[in-house]
Amino acid sequence: MKKLLIVVAVLLCFLTGCQKKEEPVEDYDLDYLVLVNKLNPLPKDWEEKIRTVSFVNSIGDTVEVEQKAYDAYLQLKEELEKEGIYVDLDSARRTLAQQQQIIEDFTKQYGADYTAKVVAVPGYSEHHTGLALDLYLIIDGVDVIENEDMVQYPEIWAKIHEKLDDYGFILRYLEGKEHITGYAYEPWHIRYVDDKEIAKEIMDKGMTLEGYLGAAKETDVSLDYGDSVLYTKEELDEVLTRIKCQFASWKGVELNALKYAGDECASKANLDWVNSLEGGGSYLKAIEILSTFHTPKEGYGTLEADQTYEDYQWWLACGPDGDWDIVSFGY
Repeated sequence: MKKLLIVVAVLLCFLTGCQKKEEPVEDYDLDYLVLVNKLNPLPKDWEEKIRTVSFVNSIGDTVEVEQKAYDAYLQLKEELEKEGIYVDLDSARRTLAQQQQIIEDFTKQYGADYTAKVVAVPGYSEHHTGLALDLYLIIDGVDVIENEDMVQYPEIWAKIHEKLDDYGFILRYLEGKEHITGYAYEPWHIRYVDDKEIAKEIMDKGMTLEGYLGAAKETDVSLDYGDSVLYTKEELDEVLTRIKCQFASWKGVELNALKYAGDECASKANLDWVNSLEGGGSYLKAIEILSTFHTPKEGYGTLEADQTYEDYQWWLACGPDGDWDIVSFGY
């Protein structure tokens, strides 16, 4: 009789769709507002404290995420699917060792200069936190993973961004704020901050995490493209963004304006000059940008303290690969 009751119970469980109750995500002592960027390293005890979840995404890669961030991501994903928007995670947490391996792989494939431009130094990548998530899109059943392909869907990203704060996420690298974050606009890079009210305030005000935490002054930069016939606005934007990202590493320096110096500066004489500099020799284009910025009260590097610098020169050059390098700056 006892065996019969057990069998009946199992059958009832099967027929009614009985499943194991999901355990709630466990709270623990983690600073969900931790700031990791080009000036602020990952806290030393972070890798010992963090608790993560791993899963396999739609392309077969294993992705590791902080446990509460993952739970919130699944809720966001479910909500987006109700509107016919399908996403998955390309990457989230990377350990210090994994970041070092990326540095080494990129250096072998692309060289040290290019690697320094696009890959964070180990210890200074927000991906170490497990709270930074890179999304990718699934369009008509096809995985859209490459950055140049994902940017072709601004309307979809706008809909995704509208829902981020409802689940404790913010858009991390904003367009126009590269001088604060140190990175170009990435519509796919979201950051979990846990508190929905804080997330809403940041998103509603169009702030950076740096600005919200008081680590940097929330400023806008005036851009003067001039009337160039040599370069398109898109090409100039690439150059200006390159300089803006550099300013994010100048602690306390407030960038106010960037101005294209004019087509006359893109002369053969100037191109020959940049090719004569260390690391030059194969550049095809040269460009000059003038900047206006203010230094902090304690100064920065060789710059004087609490001073406004105007027409501070930046020279950039472009090689066969199409990438712009900062080759010289200063008066």
